[in-house]
Amino acid sequence: MSDDDAVDVEVESPDDAAADAASANGTAEATGGEASGGSAEGEALAAAVAEHDEALAREVAELEAELDETREELLEAEEEVEELTSKLARVKADFSNYKQRAKRKQEEIRERASERLVERITPVRNDLLRALDQEEGSDLRPGVESTLEKFDEVLAEEGVEPIAPEPGDEVDPSRHQVMLRVESDQPEGTVHEVYEPGYEMGDRVVSEAKVTVSADES
Repeated sequence: MSDDDAVDVEVESPDDAAADAASANGTAEATGGEASGGSAEGEALAAAVAEHDEALAREVAELEAELDETREELLEAEEEVEELTSKLARVKADFSNYKQRAKRKQEEIRERASERLVERITPVRNDLLRALDQEEGSDLRPGVESTLEKFDEVLAEEGVEPIAPEPGDEVDPSRHQVMLRVESDQPEGTVHEVYEPGYEMGDRVVSEAKVTVSADES
């Protein structure tokens, strides 16, 4: 081989090799440090997210429990309202019935009081009627007639009406009391004569008319 064909080979000195090695080691250490720092930050972030999720889950669970409790309270309140409404309706119905009973009782008391009054005064009227029969043509008659007229006005104001059937009227057992049967020209079984008039007040018979009834002449 000639001198012109020789290849120049650069031989690295020991100092240059040491410098290159040091540079390579520094680069590797820097890369390793950056990787280690990134991993720690990711773990911290994951831990924070997990903690936040747990907190949200607890809050949701508490809200759901509170909602269930509120629903139960609302249901109990609705049941209580329904019960009170039903009770109020019963009380109102009872009060209405009580007022009606009290009103009927008052009416009955007034009617009974009036009936007792009528029972006391009707015999007086009957006595006046008998006095008129006995004193016909005497000087007492005009006074008795005037008294009887006023007396009848009082009875009319109290709603009292005489029961005085006419001869030949059918006998009404609820309003007439048969005293005896007599021979009469009236149809058999009908009223012959009113012995004593009765009295009625509204639909109540205070006293029955005492009558005689015609019997079969045969």
